[in-house]
Amino acid sequence: MIENLSVEFLPALTSPDELAGATVVVIDVLRATTVITRALALGAREVIPCLEVEEARQIAARFPAGQALLGGEREGLKIPGFDLGNSPSEFTPENCAGRTFVFTTTNGTRAMNACHRAARVLLGAFVNLSAVVAALPAEGPVHLLCSGTRGKITREDVLLAGAIVDRLSPAAAVDESALNDQARIALAAWREIAARDDGAGVSPKTLAAELRHSQGGRNLKALRLEQDIDDAAQIDLYGCVGELDVVGWRINKR
Repeated sequence: MIENLSVEFLPALTSPDELAGATVVVIDVLRATTVITRALALGAREVIPCLEVEEARQIAARFPAGQALLGGEREGLKIPGFDLGNSPSEFTPENCAGRTFVFTTTNGTRAMNACHRAARVLLGAFVNLSAVVAALPAEGPVHLLCSGTRGKITREDVLLAGAIVDRLSPAAAVDESALNDQARIALAAWREIAARDDGAGVSPKTLAAELRHSQGGRNLKALRLEQDIDDAAQIDLYGCVGELDVVGWRINKR
């Protein structure tokens, strides 16, 4: 049984010391972990997360021409000179297969940077919800680390954390006493939405409508990127999970 299941609403609300030795699920629903999951599912060889734009450019330049692509965003938009932005629809079988993506975003890659001392780091999104739950260990501490947006808590990440907690609870993988307060808050938020769909499970339509009202969703609407919200709300679209090698600093499909 998982002895401790903690949700962290922001990287700033935890520390590398607290995450040390634990399994951490990094969550950035809109959009980094959704995009990375899609890229790996469509055949990307690996993803290299970077904090800074110039760092990403330098790493990509080390690869033979055409082998590595630059992806990511600043202020929600594609970075000038990059091959791709941070919209799931930009990542296709044609541009993903066999390639390395060097990736930098405002929030998600920064959350990953807090996990250098974790035992395992998985990337979670609604598009691979069941796969993430299945990949969690049967015991030991687990932290669900929400990326937030520019240091502010975002509802879309909290909802996914709540969905993961909800999936674990009925399976007796975790006892209620193992949850921290943030996990209880996330669980209640998710179950409130689930109740609207008469116990049939949250539909992509219901989830997308909810995400449109979150901070991340409002930001995307302002940028006219609403399709990204619909794409991120496709529950269990993929059966793979990205895992960050904290030594080699590469994300590979597991």
